[in-house]
Amino acid sequence: MEESKNEEVLFVGTYTDNGSEGIYRFNLNLDTGELINKTLAAKIKSPSFIAFSPDRNSLYAVSEVNDYKKEDGSITTFRVKDTSLVNVEEQSTHGAHPCFVGVSDDGKLVAVANYTGGNVSVYNALENGNLKPSPQVIDHKVLDTSRTAHAHMASFLNDELIVSDLGLDRIKKYKVSDGNFVPSEQKQLVVAEGAGPRHFVTSENEEFLYVINELNSTITMFQKEDGKYYGKKTYDTVASDFEEESFCADLHLSPDGKFLYGTNRGENTVVIFKVDQTTGKLELVGRESVKGDWPRNFTIDPTGKYVLVANQRSNNIVVFNRDSENGTLSFVSQVDLPSPVCLKFY
Repeated sequence: MEESKNEEVLFVGTYTDNGSEGIYRFNLNLDTGELINKTLAAKIKSPSFIAFSPDRNSLYAVSEVNDYKKEDGSITTFRVKDTSLVNVEEQSTHGAHPCFVGVSDDGKLVAVANYTGGNVSVYNALENGNLKPSPQVIDHKVLDTSRTAHAHMASFLNDELIVSDLGLDRIKKYKVSDGNFVPSEQKQLVVAEGAGPRHFVTSENEEFLYVINELNSTITMFQKEDGKYYGKKTYDTVASDFEEESFCADLHLSPDGKFLYGTNRGENTVVIFKVDQTTGKLELVGRESVKGDWPRNFTIDPTGKYVLVANQRSNNIVVFNRDSENGTLSFVSQVDLPSPVCLKFY
């Protein structure tokens, strides 16, 4: 008899200064929208971001610390066996407080953004998923002496490495030359001064790139023309009458690309935009309360039916049903977990 396929496996990275012990695993019941079977998958210090290799045989987790070695954080490689995690090795990220892991489509490269370190480390991965030591370190601190570099996301797009730097208000682009990454033809995308670019996504055809800006609570849309991205429009993520402090966190497109979602820490909402498939422009659908405090990362399950939000300060993960026609969200369930920050489906 075939095993019922009405569950998805979810892995959760946490901060461990509040009772959490590392990476947790849940099952999402696709019929009820409930998270069940909570398990501690791996004991590790503050795994604030996790990512799988394309073959799902390896999981990479950064420890967002500055004392692994002198002023360095660490990255741990786990082997995934039957949705259990086996610790393989831990090594330095060559910068303090790593906060993001990006894996290339072929699994051969792994990039880590070091927030306080203001740099990016790019590792070569072996066929078994293990990371070779001595990564290439791209230092953003040398790029702009008047600002403080804060690399926040490092992701591979085609053969390029794209890095958002919250401190420089730039999205830096790098290409491979003689086995190393060097600035590409379009070296950077620029957002408003003080915007603080945090995470970004591209449409499936890569014509549009959306950046969520942490510090001024906006999303900037870039459009590709002749191979380069140009900033076209910026949208507010919080309500115009919200007067308290709020900071954006994460953003994702729905699987069909028709809706863009972003999290607001402070207003404590998910903002929902409809995406014009032709122009890439956004139209506000609305905002949904996250039923908690300080939403960090969120994820949309592979079926597109549910949106799950990690609320760091209220220590819970909330599951919403997603209306695929209208993009709207409705509360389904929640589960308690200390300081959840990163959600990834297996």
